[in-house]
Amino acid sequence: MRPSSSGSDSLFGPLFGDPEVDAALTGRAWLQAMLDVEQALAGAQVKAGLVPQPAAEAIAQACTVERFDVADLAERSLAAGNPVVPLVRDLGARLHADHARYVHLGATSQDVLDTATSLVSARAVDRILAALTGAAGAAARLADEHRHTLMVGRTLLQQATPITFGLKCAGWLVALDEAVAGLRRFRHGRLAVQYGGAAGTLATLGGQGPAVLRLFADELGLAEPILPWHTDRTRIGELAASLGTATGVLAKIALDLVLLAQSEVAEVAEPGGGGPSSAMPHKRNPVRAVLVGAGCRRVPGLVATLLGAMAQEHERAAGAWHAEWETLTELLRLVGGAAASTRELLGGLRVDTGRMRANLDASGGSLMAGGVAARLAGHLGRNEAHDLVARLVHDARERGVPVRALLLEDATVRAHLSTVDIEAALDPTQHLGAADEFIRRALAAHEEQR
Repeated sequence: MRPSSSGSDSLFGPLFGDPEVDAALTGRAWLQAMLDVEQALAGAQVKAGLVPQPAAEAIAQACTVERFDVADLAERSLAAGNPVVPLVRDLGARLHADHARYVHLGATSQDVLDTATSLVSARAVDRILAALTGAAGAAARLADEHRHTLMVGRTLLQQATPITFGLKCAGWLVALDEAVAGLRRFRHGRLAVQYGGAAGTLATLGGQGPAVLRLFADELGLAEPILPWHTDRTRIGELAASLGTATGVLAKIALDLVLLAQSEVAEVAEPGGGGPSSAMPHKRNPVRAVLVGAGCRRVPGLVATLLGAMAQEHERAAGAWHAEWETLTELLRLVGGAAASTRELLGGLRVDTGRMRANLDASGGSLMAGGVAARLAGHLGRNEAHDLVARLVHDARERGVPVRALLLEDATVRAHLSTVDIEAALDPTQHLGAADEFIRRALAAHEEQR
């Protein structure tokens, strides 16, 4: 296996990653995590009376990433199928024979790499959570600031009824907060050490295996599993699902921003106004939102790979386990990049409230036609009222006049509704329902979660 460099050093890496998350996913970061595991294992075994203190201290001193060559370990990992085997050999070679025999005591390669996976994931997820929390904070600010900013609500990509931009932002906020809550639950309860030895029995430790397992978990600040999870990949599946869910939230926000930034809509713009075009000087493209969406599109396939790898043979897998390493690394990298970019997008989003109102007014009152039909329904019946107003809206569009004008002219309408009634029915502020209360609830829930 050649460890992934996390993609940050590639031509396209910066487009889809985040420097802070990428730094936690490099080959060097993975190597440091494996060394942390070996050091913690020796420390736990000292407490259990299995390893002399001087040996554990010598192992700790040797577990310094600068003493190892990542590329060389990667090349030599081909022989054993994983980088732990050459790492343990090199680690032992750096120690006196009296200390070297305590390196990797009772462990197998999967114990080290799985526990390193938990460490790498924890470090990356912490950074992802910080970005998601920042994005949620920005969404909360927008929701509060624009709770009364009227705009067109859109369903099936068509204009529907009035909403407020604050309500839209509150929807983003709740989704982000739920993604944070799910990922946080996993981070602090399910990332666990792995220690089972050759076949999950810790036979070489006699009856002291469970005690060392507990001490090992304490050393690293990870969860202690009930038993080794070599081929029970529930934890990996849960991590993939949590990351995939968070990505779905980020993808939805990015898609909304792309649509709202369209020239014909122009209700929001990215920080700085957007990115340039190589061919069209007039264009300002929503490039950050586009890149978030592009990165998010790659995530479901990675999640599916990790879920598909959960079926593993007997006590140790023949290939499915190996499929996890780079898949999970790339998944964490893409989610980290999308989360960081979304935080920046929402934090500096340009909101054109005037354009939002202009787009609403451009409907000529047709978006509020349902209010007129509702007032007429008590007089004409629901279906007849709906059909009458629908015909008047159609005629208004065909003639290029506001529907208000035709409502005021129609004899049937005027027989039951006064001018004041019609004006009230066409007032967009009367069509917001519980929007303000929903925003209040979203903001209150966000404060409670914080």
